[in-house]
Amino acid sequence: MNNIEYRFYPSLLNTFSRYNRGYLERQELLDRINRVPIPTTPAQGRGIRFEDAVIKGTDEEAYDPDLMKEVRALLPRPMVKAQVYCEHQLDNVLIYGFVDVIGKSLAVDLKTTRHYEPGRFAHDHQNFYLPALRSKGIRTLRYVITDFVGVYQEEYREPLDLSSQIEQVKAFCDFLESNRELITDTKIMCL
Repeated sequence: MNNIEYRFYPSLLNTFSRYNRGYLERQELLDRINRVPIPTTPAQGRGIRFEDAVIKGTDEEAYDPDLMKEVRALLPRPMVKAQVYCEHQLDNVLIYGFVDVIGKSLAVDLKTTRHYEPGRFAHDHQNFYLPALRSKGIRTLRYVITDFVGVYQEEYREPLDLSSQIEQVKAFCDFLESNRELITDTKIMCL
């Protein structure tokens, strides 16, 4: 890992993408960049609890058993490890984060949503987990998604076209440079 000038995690890049599409105000984006504490939303809390129920068995009785069975059937077998740290260097940018579960050649990230549309994760920045996990033998990233009524999945395989995500990374670097005086989180960029 040489010449790292920026350190990004996928959800921050996804937040920047939402800002570019007009879903966030500039100050909201700056607050996320600077890690200004914000309360966990009820939807985020529900997603965290669901992930713990699926992977750890914590309070799993709070969820429909058929739904749990269907979600668990989409996890890798054998499950090698949960909450696996990943990092991928893209020029002078380090993209890092945690994927929920890995098997021998499959990584799975669990998602909860109010409404699901097919292809939703095609341009997600968590897709950088695929090249990050290549050395571990991972060739497929599966998103397992539930709206708590149905279970859906999207799979992405190596080689994967990450050109739209790469363009977003470059645009985010430009945004940070043009707002350098407003960036207080020293972990995100070398100041």
